[in-house]
Amino acid sequence: MNTPSVTPDLAAKHRAMWALGDYPSVAADVIPALGPVLVDACRIGAGDRVLDVAAGSGNASIPAARAGASVVASDLTPELLASGRAQAEALGLTLQWRQANAEDLPFPDADFDAVLSCVGVMFAPHHQASADELVRVLRPGGTLGLINWTPEGFIGRMFATMKPYAPPPPAGAQPPPLWGDENHVRDLLGDRVTGVVARREPLTVDCFDGPEQFRDYFKACYGPTIAVYRAIADDPDRVRALDRDLTDLAAAHDRGGGTMEWEYLLLTAVRT
Repeated sequence: MNTPSVTPDLAAKHRAMWALGDYPSVAADVIPALGPVLVDACRIGAGDRVLDVAAGSGNASIPAARAGASVVASDLTPELLASGRAQAEALGLTLQWRQANAEDLPFPDADFDAVLSCVGVMFAPHHQASADELVRVLRPGGTLGLINWTPEGFIGRMFATMKPYAPPPPAGAQPPPLWGDENHVRDLLGDRVTGVVARREPLTVDCFDGPEQFRDYFKACYGPTIAVYRAIADDPDRVRALDRDLTDLAAAHDRGGGTMEWEYLLLTAVRT
């Protein structure tokens, strides 16, 4: 397919954004359950050759390796890979850690038994280009497994909340939460996969005492949020407005004591 690919300049900006703050802490402290859920859904086991795309610090890669798979963890941001490598070594696990762009993966066709992405590939700007690469490197009969935040769920709404404060996206870039829309993903994959199973699931997040703590944590640790605040840093009124909007969003999702549910789409499929 003729789809736009990420330019070196845009890739550099994405790398820099995800190196901001402390995403490994977000993965370890806020969403650690997601990786094992994806590995279980894909039935990863001993002998499987697995690629984790936009792996970050290894939220899905490390559980896949624990299941006995031979794992390649790929990501655009070397700082995240370094954190994942250190975690894996502390656990006595051996993985390959490879810097790679999800829109132009440096792997041969049909090279993997399973290709995974856990709230990762959704942030590559050109969705069709990334989807084409996910399918290309997966062998016929292999399993594709994705977890992505839904547009209607908490993180999807968080991105919608931040959008008025953020600089305009690059031409051709698509909103990340579209990957949490089943129809969108089906359209991206087309007839190159079969046996699609998709369901929306809640992730219980109970590591924050309340809305303000959530806001301050994401301001300090989550690259996309940090980047938006940096873009408006010279406008105190807008900073205060975004503070209020993020706090209100978290308060609207607070089930008591700071506990929230964040909706994601879990989708698995088999390459034809």
